[in-house]
Amino acid sequence: MSVMDGAGTPSGLPAGEWLVDSGHSSVAFALRHMTLATVKGRFRQFEGTIQTGPGPGTPRATGAVRADTIDTGDPTRDEQLRRSADFFDVERYPEISFSSSRIEYVDHRRLRVVGGLTMRGVTHEIELDGQLDGTDPQADGKSRIALGLRGELSRKDFGLTWNQALDAGGALLGNKVKIALELSLTRSEAS
Repeated sequence: MSVMDGAGTPSGLPAGEWLVDSGHSSVAFALRHMTLATVKGRFRQFEGTIQTGPGPGTPRATGAVRADTIDTGDPTRDEQLRRSADFFDVERYPEISFSSSRIEYVDHRRLRVVGGLTMRGVTHEIELDGQLDGTDPQADGKSRIALGLRGELSRKDFGLTWNQALDAGGALLGNKVKIALELSLTRSEAS
């Protein structure tokens, strides 16, 4: 499903190249821990681009996070997640990246982004549901859009299989990881 304006551009998302403003954005995740609790975390360094408008291969989205910037609020756990071959193994796999294969516009403000997420050298398709929260010119004259994206992935799809059985039953770590991106993007000067 696609909603297009008269210029062949998805309505609600102006044409151009849009760059993630990492100072006003977040890339966060959450997963179950010990069957009852939820561990939340984020990545502190990331980048991304969305290209829209007429022309071949648009719309498209790409992005990457530095795996060594993971922050779950527990420095000991974060160091284990960074260094262990059971987890992110950042020496071998310093980046987690995404490249869209398609973007579908559900309506004026909602979209679905599908593409390949590459983590630990493994690429697997994921789907993100998006909500365009605004398109506003700023006081400095730059155009800005706000986009929220939500999705879920299986950590096992990326070789993150380490776990530990609990005495009371169940596993230490859940398999499903919820993803939440809150993106503020500015139009590239080249657009």
